Amino acid sequence: MNILNILDEIEKVDGEIYERLNPRRAAMKSFFNAGKKISLAALPLALGSMFQKAYGQSNPSSVVEVLNFALALEHLEYNFYNRALLSTGLIPAGAATGAITTIRTHELAHVNLLRSAITAANATPIALTEANFDFTAGGAFGDVFTNYQTFLKVATAFEDTGVRAYKGQAPVLKGMPVLTTALQIHSVEARHAAHLRQMTAAALGVALKPWISLGAGGVSNDTGIAAVDAVYAGENNTIQANVEITGIATGVTKAAAAESFDEFLTGAAVKNIANLFIRTGSKLT
Repeated sequence: MNILNILDEIEKVDGEIYERLNPRRAAMKSFFNAGKKISLAALPLALGSMFQKAYGQSNPSSVVEVLNFALALEHLEYNFYNRALLSTGLIPAGAATGAITTIRTHELAHVNLLRSAITAANATPIALTEANFDFTAGGAFGDVFTNYQTFLKVATAFEDTGVRAYKGQAPVLKGMPVLTTALQIHSVEARHAAHLRQMTAAALGVALKPWISLGAGGVSNDTGIAAVDAVYAGENNTIQANVEITGIATGVTKAAAAESFDEFLTGAAVKNIANLFIRTGSKLT
């Protein structure tokens, strides 16, 4: 679950979210520092309680919308991996099936966590099923559940999108106990992306690195899959803190400069990408 993105999105509709929570800093510290002691089943109730205390007996509709937005993205990923595992002959037996099964399990845990947290906050979780999604993206990936290589291309795009969406939000929680827990979650998501990139490189026989690098000719998209260009927009940036990184030291090429730093995606950009795989009537707004 992307806690940083959730709280960041809430801040956009309620600029006082951190002021509401700050008087309860001790309670939050106890909640997040007890991460290893709280079971997964109990965590949603604790999260819901935190929001209830911040807002009263129920959450404002705007905050509920943010939580449901996060839940919609988790539904997207879980249903994608679940359908793939149910597609006979798609994923090779052994390590590949094991990896995708593990990732699916993680996504289901995220879905259940968010759903329970929303319910605990006296709100109604968004109800999305596989029928609400078009994993072919309107035909761009027509064989996504019959061609293992296509499946891996889409999976890699999903994971890289999630990591980029998450990347820029850490400063929002600077100095808060939740930052440690959130970064622990983020590191696991980044490992998912790296593993899928390695699986894609092996299956397609391409030199795709575990991290995002420059594409052919210095473009942002290093996967070579034009249909997912939006996922990698801006990843060819080589300037950080107004300093050109290329050539900053011996051996620091443009590719090395670009891949040494991750860029983030805005919420609007993430919604645009996600909506490519969501059917009309369920699209994120």
